[in-house]
Amino acid sequence: MASLAGCEHYVRSCLLKAPCCGKLYVCRLCHDAEENHEMDRFKVREVQCSECQTVQQAQQTCQQCHEQFGEYYCDICHLYDKNKEQYHCQPCGICRIGPREKYFHCEKCNLCLAQDLRGNHKCVENVSRQNCPVCMEDIHTSRIGAHVLPCGHLLHKTCFDDMVRTGAYRCPLCMHSAWEMEDHWDQIDEEISLSPMPTEYRGATVKIICNDCQAHCTVPFHVLGMKCSSCGSYNTAQDGGLIQQQQQQPEQDAEQNEPEQQDQPQSLTPD
Repeated sequence: MASLAGCEHYVRSCLLKAPCCGKLYVCRLCHDAEENHEMDRFKVREVQCSECQTVQQAQQTCQQCHEQFGEYYCDICHLYDKNKEQYHCQPCGICRIGPREKYFHCEKCNLCLAQDLRGNHKCVENVSRQNCPVCMEDIHTSRIGAHVLPCGHLLHKTCFDDMVRTGAYRCPLCMHSAWEMEDHWDQIDEEISLSPMPTEYRGATVKIICNDCQAHCTVPFHVLGMKCSSCGSYNTAQDGGLIQQQQQQPEQDAEQNEPEQQDQPQSLTPD
């Protein structure tokens, strides 16, 4: 478990003394995997040097043998690791992998995001405080990167990749398309043009709700998909049954509907 190189999670040369149980572990994740409780990283006060085994106050360099416990050290999170250009984000309350200049903290989302998303994403208040809707694990403090969907919801990057591989293209929370789908919609257009519906379904329509623009439309029915007439998306849900086109009855000759006229007998004129 402990080694000079640290553990599978971090590269460091010290052990943390857990404030909850007093046991020594390389990191909080190793502790949590072994114990039936979690270590509060912020309450760590002591560490043990992996070189000389001296227990001492948490700091970056051993006070006894001067071994550096980690290239990076945060005295708030008590995070020791090799240099990954980490920085401590005060609003997030934890350390993030940088470099700092490539990220900004969105106050509404309450999360650090890449600079190219500044003014270019949909804000969802405190979005990272929700669990990943795929694996139901924490996002905010996870060591796995987060993927921001166009709707503003977050998934673990690994969960998003798994979702793409299985062919799922909707946000698990709001059903909005998870990426730009125009090319796929064009492909469905082509498939529909080559696949006419049977005669009995031609002219049938259906009411739909679009998951992308929330429009309510009445559109032609097709088994391959119903296209939103507002935004062109096929990410739609059927709202009710088929609406069959009313067949017009041929007009009948008005004379056929009238009763037949009978000749009246003529009266005889007396001589």
